[in-house]
Amino acid sequence: MKKNMGSTDRIARAAVAVGLVIVAAVVGFGSIGGIIALVLAAVMAATAAVGSCPAYVPFGITTCRTAARH
Repeated sequence: MKKNMGSTDRIARAAVAVGLVIVAAVVGFGSIGGIIALVLAAVMAATAAVGSCPAYVPFGITTCRTAARH
């Protein structure tokens, strides 16, 4: 999978993932809200780690400067 996320996008997603884990802790990890927050946190953390967002592909979006040059 080609990288389509720049460093700012990846840092923002990682920060959102941390925030969602905190939200899950506050509302309770076993509650519906907590589980949803943890799933969203996992998705955000995974896309930040990989550097690619599947939702960007159909729209041709890229926040990666090097990908824009190719």
